[in-house]
Amino acid sequence: MSKTDVEIQLKTLPSVPGVYQYYDKEEQLLYIGKAKNLKKRVSSYFNKQHDSGRLRVLVKKINTIKHIVVNTESDALLLENTLIKKYQPRYNIALKDDKTYPYICIKNERFSRVFSTRRLIKDGSEYYGPYTTGKVWGTLLSLFRDLYPIRTCNYDLSPTNINNGKYKVCLEYHLKNCKGPCEAYENETEYNTYISSIRGILKGNYKEALDFFNAKMMTHAENLEFEQAQHIKDKIDALEKYQAKSTVVNPRINNVDVFNIESDESYAYVNYLQISHGAIVRSHTMEIKKKLEETDEEILELAVTEIRSRFHSMSREIYAPFKIAVSENLKLTLPQLGDKKKILDLSLRNAKYSRQERFKTLKIVDPERHTKRILAQIKEDLRLPELPTHMECFDNSNIQGTNPVAACVVFKNGKPSKSDYRKFNIKTVEGPDDFASMEEVVYRRYKRLLDEQEPLPQLIIVDGGKGQLSSGLKALDQLGLRGKISIVGIAKRLEEIYFPGDKYPLYIDKKSESLKVIQHMRNEAHRFGITFHRQKRSKAAIETELENIPGIGQKTSIELLKHFRSVARIKKATKQELTEVVGNAKAVKILEFYNSQP
Repeated sequence: MSKTDVEIQLKTLPSVPGVYQYYDKEEQLLYIGKAKNLKKRVSSYFNKQHDSGRLRVLVKKINTIKHIVVNTESDALLLENTLIKKYQPRYNIALKDDKTYPYICIKNERFSRVFSTRRLIKDGSEYYGPYTTGKVWGTLLSLFRDLYPIRTCNYDLSPTNINNGKYKVCLEYHLKNCKGPCEAYENETEYNTYISSIRGILKGNYKEALDFFNAKMMTHAENLEFEQAQHIKDKIDALEKYQAKSTVVNPRINNVDVFNIESDESYAYVNYLQISHGAIVRSHTMEIKKKLEETDEEILELAVTEIRSRFHSMSREIYAPFKIAVSENLKLTLPQLGDKKKILDLSLRNAKYSRQERFKTLKIVDPERHTKRILAQIKEDLRLPELPTHMECFDNSNIQGTNPVAACVVFKNGKPSKSDYRKFNIKTVEGPDDFASMEEVVYRRYKRLLDEQEPLPQLIIVDGGKGQLSSGLKALDQLGLRGKISIVGIAKRLEEIYFPGDKYPLYIDKKSESLKVIQHMRNEAHRFGITFHRQKRSKAAIETELENIPGIGQKTSIELLKHFRSVARIKKATKQELTEVVGNAKAVKILEFYNSQP
């Protein structure tokens, strides 16, 4: 792998939790690792010298870097564990199947037991987890036993055994940790209410437990039993921090293929997650170039068939974001809520990151193509008749009507063309009238371009809503340019885009590159206008102060400022220094003016 290839792949990595995979030139998997921040972690392999010879050899062999994004570092740890056990990469420590993470099991039996286990047995029992640390499941089991009198024995509490008096209550009964179902001191219906509450906590609904603990804590506090109250508070804190479910591994989702799609005007990105034995075992994203404006449904149907064939998938169920045509022997599920929806959303995130990687790579390798793609997206989003290679944005600036100015910034090929920026002093408008000011500057700008036979832009953006847009349109009407140049307004509050004649604004996706370019233009126009306004206001204040001196006019004020650079220096200047600039008579007047002030 060349250094250039490494740099490109590293630059496209996202700064999010995930799992990375290294492949050699023969596409053999070398290593799987987890990261809290994929970009930082993977970059560290290539940015420093390694003492380990084995690590140096690994880095030298890396030809391709792939990754799967997840929501949390804990999810990355779980996914890494699953993938290592499935693929056994050469440079990873071998993980044996019996060295897996623990689950909490609600046993499928009368008077169900609740315990931790590393073995998943298909006997109808419920499994929750897995848990990456013993602290979480240990805390949960402790909470359950504090909260509910559930049994810890492994007796077969069948009706026959209980009726025959086969078992006797144990110490847990006398300690009031169990109500003695083994001797029929407790009925199954009451016991199952405890199990139902525990199931709710494991699924993330622990309001009932929190209410119980809070009441218990308050009772201890009222009885001045502060140590016991603090103990209960610790349990509450632990329970509030607990997250009951993982979006990466879930034993109830088995043998499923998950597909999702992200697309733009030119390409579609279809992500595939393979779920086997309740865990993600494969992630792959396919890039598909559009040719005939195919819909996402059409593309996904083709991709599902191709990807399943490529990876020899035997899954009988597919998760997808919308209805597509699949073969008769496949079950199509469109998840709306819960764990299935979270896995579908995770697939979409991976598709989006693949699209972003493509853009970043394109920007590095072929910046001209990257620019054309962004401009094509703006053209599509704003419904423009042609590619906006030349765009201009206007903004007004005044404070309580003083020193009104306006700014025009120019973007060519999606980038600022600062030599073409223009600033305007408002000449025909009295007072703070943004609408009239916008009409004046738009008229003056394009009147001059027409007179000088300069090229006109394909798109004009005015900072403001319907009012500013209407003012800009009036100016174009006067010049006969309406319909020849596209014009829109952008309002700051919700970043809505207004079009001429449309009652309702357009809301572009906040993450869209189109909106980012428009916002950049608006912000640049605002910055340029504010800077000009401040300069003008400051100059006006200085010149006004000097012109207040009897016998000192505008010409003399300018000479003084050119020489001394500031009013403060003029105040401190000696008579001789002032005389050298403006003569003896005016120097005396300046000194008398400042000496007379308190």
